[in-house]
Amino acid sequence: MADPAMSVTPYWELVFDADGDPESRLRDRLLAGVSERGVRDLIVFAHGWNNDRSGATRLYDRFLAPVPRLAPAARIGYVGVLWPAMRFADEPIPDFPRAVAADPPGRPVLDKDTRHALLETFPGRAILVDQIARLLEQQPPEEAELEEFGRLVRTLVEVVAPGPQALFAADTVAEGVPQSEPEMFAGPSAAACEEFARALTECEAPGSPRGFTIPNPWHGAHELLRQATYYAMKRRAGTVGERGLGRVVGQLAEASPGVRVHLVGHSFGARLVSFALRGLPEGVRTVKSVTLLQGAFSHYAFAARLPHDARAGGVLQGQQNRVDGPLVCCHSRHDTALGTVYPLASRMAGDSRSAAEPVLRRALGAKWGAMGHDGVQAVPGTRAYTLAEALKAKLPASGCVNVDAAAVVRRGGPPAGAHSDILHAELARLVLAAGRVR
Repeated sequence: MADPAMSVTPYWELVFDADGDPESRLRDRLLAGVSERGVRDLIVFAHGWNNDRSGATRLYDRFLAPVPRLAPAARIGYVGVLWPAMRFADEPIPDFPRAVAADPPGRPVLDKDTRHALLETFPGRAILVDQIARLLEQQPPEEAELEEFGRLVRTLVEVVAPGPQALFAADTVAEGVPQSEPEMFAGPSAAACEEFARALTECEAPGSPRGFTIPNPWHGAHELLRQATYYAMKRRAGTVGERGLGRVVGQLAEASPGVRVHLVGHSFGARLVSFALRGLPEGVRTVKSVTLLQGAFSHYAFAARLPHDARAGGVLQGQQNRVDGPLVCCHSRHDTALGTVYPLASRMAGDSRSAAEPVLRRALGAKWGAMGHDGVQAVPGTRAYTLAEALKAKLPASGCVNVDAAAVVRRGGPPAGAHSDILHAELARLVLAAGRVR
C-alpha cells in the first residue's frame, strides 16, 4: 500500500477490520515513527460513512491542511484511521462540493456504486443484495413484499458469529434490561417503511401539512436499508474504537509516553474515537483532547442517568474522565440527517426503553437526539459556547464542552443537510484549541 500524497507530514495510517483488528505493519510503523520523528502532539482523525481509502484521505488532507499554518512551532504528527464503513452513493461527501456529489435518485433503486459498496461491506452476501435490489426496482404493491424486504435487510446486516460486534450496538443501557433486536427489524417492516417515508417527506418539504402527500413506502424501504446499514456501521464504530484504536493508543503510550494524543472523529467516526476511550488500558492519560464533529450517536451517551429513565444511562458514562483535557462536541441545527431521520432511526433501533411515541420531530429529538444536532446532554457541568466564543476563550481543562458550530456547518441539501459540511479552518482551529496545541 503506497503512502498517499498528503499536505501534512508526518502522516501515518491505521487500518482496522470490522472486528477492530489492526493491520500490524501500519500500526508498527506508527509506533516506531512517532518517536523517530520527534512528534509531540499527534492528531488522530476517524472518518464516518465512507467506502474507500481515497475518499478518507482526501477528507483528512483538506481538514488538516490549515494546521501547520495555525501552529507553526508545534511538533505535530497526523494519523488517518481507516475502517470498513460504507456510504450510499446519493449522500454528500465532505470534501466534494454539492455540484459534483451524487443527487438522490428519482426512484428508490440501488445504483451501481451503492450495490458495490454493500458487497464490499457485507462480503459473501451477493444473493441477498441482488434480492434487495430487485424488490426496490420492482416496488410490488403488496404489503407482504415490504415484509420480505425487511427480512432480507435484517439478514444482510446481522452479525456473523463469533464476532464481537453485537456487544457494541447500544448508545444507552438499562439496569437489568438485556439488549434486544432493533425494533426496525423486530416490528412490522411495512410500518417502518411508511414512517421513514414520512420523515423523508418532512426533510424535503419542511413545514408541509401532514397528509398533504402520500409518501411512497418504497422510498421508506430504501431508507430502511440505509438505516439498517448505519446500524451495522454503528456497531463497527464501537468495536473498532474500543477493541482497535483504544488498544493502539495504549501501545503508543508505552512506546512514546511523552506524546500528547488528540482524537478527532466525524459522524460515526466520532462514535469510534469516543469508544476508544473505553478501550484505553488502565492508567493511560495520553489522550489530551477529543473533538467530535457532527457525532452520529446519542446525545445521552456520556450521561450517568437518562432524564426520562432513572434506571438507564449512557453506554459511555464517565468516559470523558479518561481524557486529560476536554471532550468537545460540535453540533449544528442545520444537520437535518441528525435532527430528523436519526431520531426516528434511533427509536426504531431500540435505544430507549419505550417505542410508543408518535413520529414527531420535537418529541423524538429530545429523547432520541444525536450529539451532532444539539450536543452532549444530561452531563452535569457541561459548558456551552458558540464557535466564535470557543475560539476566543480558553476552553475548560476537562469535562464536556458543547460548541454550536452552526455558523459554519450549514450547507447541504436534503436529506442529510449540513452533516458533511465540516471542511472549515475554524474547526481545525478548534481542534488545536481543545488540545492546547501551539
